[in-house]
Amino acid sequence: MKTRHSKRPVTLLALAAATTLALTAQAGLKVGDPAPKLQTGKWVQGEPVKEFQSGKAYIVEFWATWCGPCRASIPHLNEIANKYKDKGLIVIGQNCWEENDETAVAPFIKKMGEKMTYRVALDDKSDSKKGKMSDTWMAAAGRNGIPSAFLVDTKGKIAWIGHPMQLKEQIIEDVLAGKFDTHKAAEAYEKEQGNMAKLRIIWSDLHVAMQKKDWDKVEAKLAEADKLMPEDQRDVLDQTRFNLLIGKKEYPAAYKLAEHISDTHKSDYGLLNDLAWQIATDTSIEKRDLTLAEKIATRANDAAKGKEASILDTLARIQFMRDKKDQAIATQEQAVKLVEDSNAKKGLEASLASYKKGELPKAD
Repeated sequence: MKTRHSKRPVTLLALAAATTLALTAQAGLKVGDPAPKLQTGKWVQGEPVKEFQSGKAYIVEFWATWCGPCRASIPHLNEIANKYKDKGLIVIGQNCWEENDETAVAPFIKKMGEKMTYRVALDDKSDSKKGKMSDTWMAAAGRNGIPSAFLVDTKGKIAWIGHPMQLKEQIIEDVLAGKFDTHKAAEAYEKEQGNMAKLRIIWSDLHVAMQKKDWDKVEAKLAEADKLMPEDQRDVLDQTRFNLLIGKKEYPAAYKLAEHISDTHKSDYGLLNDLAWQIATDTSIEKRDLTLAEKIATRANDAAKGKEASILDTLARIQFMRDKKDQAIATQEQAVKLVEDSNAKKGLEASLASYKKGELPKAD
């Protein structure tokens, strides 16, 4: 199955685990703490922000050009930036963990166009391998996965930490209006971190049980996780249940759940693409619902506005599997046109050649 980073096979369980387990390690920087100072490198877009101003709120979001989930969250973050910019919110896209940031970031922003108009800064790596912002924000907060966002309130304190797609607008509005209870949020965050520590252990056990096909233990661990999972991350449980049902070969229930996941994540085209690809290519599946897979892949493509080659590649494959050869060829041709990287284009062109020959390419 394609992950949001690449086209390599990974199960939704692995993605779910990454979402949960990679959130936090032991954190020193927490909600309620004063925000660390800004120690950015070069500003690539927008007016530089040297320090946090009283009365202004800020979202500092850590991202990288190679990160699929980051790319998926950028348009949403841009909408937030535009919606609240006149009310005192400043969004900073803080690039991190980028090997060639000087050459990779600016072209990426240009390609994103109107979907990424907020301020963007590189990290300062003058005396830090990963970067000063990465060290003083991400590492300090125990964050080891991106995208990660920090909401800084109008008094310079951290009001919220998490995945940018999970930041509720009501929190932003309360922060801007001075109504947000940072102390209460800090207590809730502390409790959540304790739960996350327990969840990491549960998820590790669950992953082992899944590999051993010990379905009873998987169900038991899911029940434990259900009691601790934060409300804004409970979709991880559904993704894992889908894998459980596939493993148990309970296909009607699995596909019913897949449709539910698709219906409740209509804008998350990365997740939808992963789901469609798994249904179409997972070798353990004996009964494929390709009608559903095509529906989900089409929804992913619509959400991405036809701009993601990997999604078009998924859709073309499913169309071919459903004996829609001409559509598959046309869709794959669109995918090829979108890609500039020579290696990626080569793979897409190889698939296109296979479709023209009437052959299904190997799922890589």
